[in-house]
Formats: sequence, structure tokens, C-alpha cells
Amino acid sequence: MYFALFMVVVLAVTGLIWLLDILIWSKKRPAGAAEPMAVEYSKSFFPVILVVFLIRSFLVEPFKIPSGSMMPTLLAGDYILVNKWRYGIRVPILNNVFIDMEHPKRGDVFVFHYPPEPTVDYIKRVVGVPGDRIQYQDKVLTINGQRLDQTYLDDYHYVLQDNNITAHRLQEDLNGVKHDVLIHDIPNRYDMASLGDRLQNGETIVVPEGYYYAMGDNRDNSADSRVWGFVPDKNLVGKAFFIWFNFDQFSRIGNSIH
Repeated sequence: MYFALFMVVVLAVTGLIWLLDILIWSKKRPAGAAEPMAVEYSKSFFPVILVVFLIRSFLVEPFKIPSGSMMPTLLAGDYILVNKWRYGIRVPILNNVFIDMEHPKRGDVFVFHYPPEPTVDYIKRVVGVPGDRIQYQDKVLTINGQRLDQTYLDDYHYVLQDNNITAHRLQEDLNGVKHDVLIHDIPNRYDMASLGDRLQNGETIVVPEGYYYAMGDNRDNSADSRVWGFVPDKNLVGKAFFIWFNFDQFSRIGNSIH
């Protein structure tokens, strides 16, 4: 969000300088005189910044994965692309929808503004859409009365904060969207009255209209809706669809995200 605001400010400044030069300054300049440096730079940078701004705001935007909360689907260090128009074309910065498109579906990997701090972007998987009834018992999801199938694949080893960790890698069928999740042999602990605490105590959570329930694929190492609540529609950024680079694992380049 801060970068988008920065681009808007730069666009406004360079565009204003270029416009003032066209309307006023160029007419006062002696014939053959060189353009001031500010005008020259503004004329050079404005079109480039405008194109980048339009692409990032309405088509695709790059993001870097900062943590392992979406392992094994996404790894820390993955550079991904996010489709910005899939969930509606939105006003930059304000994020209000002005052309409605699709809505997030269960199984989508989506980027959104973190509800407690909207200047920070998070990435998780859509587990519940408006009206869904969610249960989470014994680390297995039940959605609208249907217990999701989980198939054991193997033990998954990774390093987190210099600690060697082993988790069970399972394939979960999220109502037709098959993806891998990590489950650890550790108990989950949540703040009292959080969604995680309510689910753990056997309560069924209903996703409110205009909100989504999100979880990380690394189920026991993810701060998600269980911790901070539902994701409002107004916070949506876009759908993640492509890994375009990873400095440590070149084999991940070009992988689609599902």
C-alpha cells in the first residue's frame, strides 16, 4: 500500500511539472534553451511510471513470500505474481471495487491487506466463503457438514528459525481443490474467544456476508483467521497464480500456484 501511495505521489508531481511546462514555462523559455533538469526528468519518467502503475494496479503485481506459513505450496523467498482484476477492478489505495468481477472461491490462494494492519499484505488460502459453516477438530476441516478428505503423503522436513522441523504432508481435498498441507504433532493454542479457540472448543463458525475465512497451508505455523479473524472483501488484493523467481531454488520458477 505504501508503494502504491508513493507511485501516486511521483505520478502527480512529474505529471504536474510536465503540464506546467507545456502550458507556461516552455512559452517563456528562450528559443533553443535547454529544458530545466526537473522538466527533462519528469517527461522521461512520467510515461514509464504511469505504465508500471497501471499494470500493478489493474493487471498483475509482484510479491515476495516472507515466511513459511503457506508451505509446502509457497516457500519463503518465492517471488509470485498476483492477478489484480480477478476479484474486481479496484480504485488504487482506496481499494473500492468499481468494476465487479469474480469473488474468491474456496481453495484460492489470495493476497489481502492484513485486517489488524492494512498497510501489510498477507497471503493465505480461502477456506470459507460467505455463509459457510466451518468446523476444525483434530486438525481436520469440516465445511457445511462435509469433512474434508486428507491423504497422508510423506514426512516433510524443513528449517524454521534455525530449528529442524518435521511435519506430516497431507493432500487435502478442499471441495474439489486438491492441495498439500503440513500438520505437526503439536497442540494448537489460541487467545480466548478467538476463532481458533472457539473452533477448538467445538463451536461451528459461520462466515459473515462480505468476509472470508483464511488459513495457511502450514496449518500449525500460520497466523491466520483463527488468530485475527475474517478477511473483509474491502481488503482483497488479488489471486496468486504464478511463481516467477526464487534465488535459492531455480526449479520453482514458472510453477503455477494452486
